[in-house]
Amino acid sequence: MARGCRAALTSGAALLLFLASVLPNAAQDMRPAAFARIPAEPIVAAAVLLALPRRARLWVAGATGAGLGAVTVVNLLDLGFGEYLGRGFNPVLDWGLLDDAHAYLVDTMGRTATWVATVGAVAGAVVLVAATGAAAVRLARLLGHHQGAVHRGALVAATAWICCATLGAQWAGVPVAADRARAAVEAKAHLVRWTLADEAEFAKEAGTDPYGATPADLLVPELRGKDVVFAFIESYGRTAIEDPVTAPGVTGTLAARGEALAAAGFRARSGWLTSSTFGGSSWLGHSTFLSGLWIDNQQRYRTVTAADDRLTLTKVFQRTGAWDTVGVMPGVQKGWPEQDFFGLDRVYDAFELGYEGPKFSWSTMPDQYALEAFERLEHGRERERPLMAEIILTSSHQPWAPLPERVDWDGLGDGSLYGPIEAKGHRPAEIAPSAARSKEEYGRAVSYSVTSLTEWLERYGTDDTVLVFLGDHQPLAKVTGPDASRDVPVSVVTRDPAVLSRISNWGWTEGLRPGAAAPVWRMSAFRDRFLEAFGSVASG
Repeated sequence: MARGCRAALTSGAALLLFLASVLPNAAQDMRPAAFARIPAEPIVAAAVLLALPRRARLWVAGATGAGLGAVTVVNLLDLGFGEYLGRGFNPVLDWGLLDDAHAYLVDTMGRTATWVATVGAVAGAVVLVAATGAAAVRLARLLGHHQGAVHRGALVAATAWICCATLGAQWAGVPVAADRARAAVEAKAHLVRWTLADEAEFAKEAGTDPYGATPADLLVPELRGKDVVFAFIESYGRTAIEDPVTAPGVTGTLAARGEALAAAGFRARSGWLTSSTFGGSSWLGHSTFLSGLWIDNQQRYRTVTAADDRLTLTKVFQRTGAWDTVGVMPGVQKGWPEQDFFGLDRVYDAFELGYEGPKFSWSTMPDQYALEAFERLEHGRERERPLMAEIILTSSHQPWAPLPERVDWDGLGDGSLYGPIEAKGHRPAEIAPSAARSKEEYGRAVSYSVTSLTEWLERYGTDDTVLVFLGDHQPLAKVTGPDASRDVPVSVVTRDPAVLSRISNWGWTEGLRPGAAAPVWRMSAFRDRFLEAFGSVASG
């Protein structure tokens, strides 16, 4: 019995270290062939440990095994980030995003289940590192008793590895010779070095602004007297328009709403922008669009928002002195010091829009309500100057359950009527685990948001209203698939033909749906193109 237990422990230790050595860090690589490989790391470790005295051998084995466990934890983080954000984990920048992941899980699973999952994940990581360390020590102890057999086994394994690597041997398209752990460490080390170097380089770039010193009277002179609204629709990506599951509903909505707007005298032009983010971190897309800088990580975001001399697209209107500037941000539920950077005289957060109804998962209120509140509090008021507004619409935020429904605009009140709608909707746990159902509900959510925004424009827009709306990023990779672009639709809608004539050379598609061949710009290019189109003069 005892001998059998020892043999089982030894076999388990060897299996654990083997799996840790070959574990892929991307979901699409998780297939049987990935685990039918010869890892180089255990072969090298065995050779090194055999050359060490017993005490040093155990210490080195424990440290090496624990290090392999830490690499495995990072690989698992890569898997999670790839599934949701379409990229790997950045060990310098991404720890802060774990708080956002926790908040998302609270909205999806509930607070108790989230805390259980969080404690389990942390405990699991600690146990994994300790287990790989202990497994390495156990095997190291056996090396001294079986040195001859280990020498021969390592020599055979090394020869097989070298032959497979030299010949390029593969099974099911996967190289048989593996060095996954080493490659993972090297890749993360390179990423860390690049991230640290990028901070200084980006700070210089952010400090150079061709419109930074432009006199106020030379900024957007062709928009004077217009109410200008920049609206972001959460997760409104190219997938919504082109995916076979989501496209029929979304493109149908765009067509129907385009016809309704046309009947009300509005015309639209649409194109594509490549977002700096994917699947989440919406603020990176917002700041990229408004600042004219490529902001694809939290470090860059902190750098640019701390600067005083970067002129954001929204701040342009504030600097002219010719507009009142406001932000409508129902997703903001805490202090937001970036208000000054974005040039907003007043910001309405989740607690200042008068909403008394239920949350819809992550979204604090339905988009239709937020837009009606904007009309009541700002757009519909008598004012001495025109209005520039930045509006963040959140109803299409994952997990797309439960979803609000369109209601009569005159009956919105304080939002209490949404109680029964929220109660009868799907629960996040019903939708989030299924890619197919997530796609379906995602399409419904985007249609709802587009409908809410365009109905607001149809209902309250005037001859002097200019609406620019776009997606901030694509939805998570579970919905888009692993190889999706980062493109999002962008549209300019107005009754004034002179406004559209200013962008006639952009080559955009007529209507709310950008054509497949419409130009694709980096999102950071929009600010300067917009400023130039409406008469702004660069200062240098």
